Amino acid sequence: MRFVFCGFLALSCCIYASLSNASPRNLILIIGDGFDDQHVTMGRNYLSGMQGALVLDTLPYRASVQVETISDKGQPLYVADSANTATSLATGGITNIGRIATDISDNDLPTIGERAIASGYRVGLVTTSSLTDATPAAFLTHVSARSCEGPEEVLGSTYYGIPQPACPDDARDNGGPGSIIEQLVASSAHVLLGGGSDYVQQLTIDGESVEDAARRAGFVIVNRDTNLDSLVSDKPILGTFDGGTLEVRWRGAGGRIAEPTETSWLNALSDYLGETTEPEPMVCEPNPDYGNTPSLASMSGAALRHLSRENDIGFFLMIESASIDKQSHKRNPCGSIGEIQQLEETLSLAMAFAQTHPDTAIIVTADHAQAAQILPEPTLYSKYPVPIYSPGLTARVHTPEGGTMRINYATNNGFSEEHTGANVPLFANDVAAPLLKPFMRQREVHDAMSHFLFRNVDP
Repeated sequence: MRFVFCGFLALSCCIYASLSNASPRNLILIIGDGFDDQHVTMGRNYLSGMQGALVLDTLPYRASVQVETISDKGQPLYVADSANTATSLATGGITNIGRIATDISDNDLPTIGERAIASGYRVGLVTTSSLTDATPAAFLTHVSARSCEGPEEVLGSTYYGIPQPACPDDARDNGGPGSIIEQLVASSAHVLLGGGSDYVQQLTIDGESVEDAARRAGFVIVNRDTNLDSLVSDKPILGTFDGGTLEVRWRGAGGRIAEPTETSWLNALSDYLGETTEPEPMVCEPNPDYGNTPSLASMSGAALRHLSRENDIGFFLMIESASIDKQSHKRNPCGSIGEIQQLEETLSLAMAFAQTHPDTAIIVTADHAQAAQILPEPTLYSKYPVPIYSPGLTARVHTPEGGTMRINYATNNGFSEEHTGANVPLFANDVAAPLLKPFMRQREVHDAMSHFLFRNVDP
């Protein structure tokens, strides 16, 4: 890739000088991956009840955000992925699906995380996905394809037997900055917490593991045996608590996910004949594989303490609740709802932090919309003398308040649901609100965050 940093490093000295005389200024960006209004409502219905409210609902500001994506030819695309949307939030640029902080000509786009580090802020990334996944990667790294997560993948990989894009120009083998994980440990970040141990164990061209390279760069390595609540260190911290994405807290009882409606043979002859049998209702239960997985709130609490300790400048912290999206791909509404609960707990923690750190802006938003839809239970046409049912897969979830919520997935007939193209919501506290508008483009969210952190130099 070609490196175009727009001279921001040259500005770092004057930015740092102007910020050093101000009170600490902190920005907490919480991204619910795939957290569109359908998922917000799913979470509210299940966690608080139809007449209840989420912690999210208590934030004083709300906006609607238009997601923007372009093809590799610069033409508009109307459904995004996490890579190009995280790039918009991190850089203010519009790019193609799969790109990480690079434009369609493969130029690097300076990120808010890089600018923050250059300006004297501390920077942290916390996620329930792998640290190398698209959303966290976009805030501190640059590659031409999101699949280039480790030293092995940067030269080519496969997924379900399908070859994935390689990033030969980015590989250190060819003089590039390296894979996503190599760039992260070289980024001067202060906190990196999430999944991704499969990538930190890979060997670099120096013959050492990425983890050893991180130690050499000054990181303290933490793991599941580390008590995050009492963690104190003067050094940067790196923790990868699973091979890839962290386990989710909840699942459908017995591992159930959305299922097809069964139809009789007569229905195959005509849509107006035969009978249908809906999937039986399910309840959500603890995921037995969750075990001692650190919660998003515990990782975020450790990050807040580490970033704010003896810090007169401030920090930028990106927190991602990743499996709202990942479980929607799997048609597992209970997995998504449990992840929304984790986002709620983390937001409560951030709001409590802001109470004692008054110049702290909190923004909660999504990167893109997802497949789940809340449908009538039963269908409005249930009394008609013809079988009416959704052609997609359905989960009927019993809620704690005694209702049944029908969640439908119908973007395709394959192994993984797809994103959808709707606006996404944004919520913010009163510190962030003056910089925002009721309707925004996703790149304008970046601009607002940039103005908050760098307002002494930004026009």
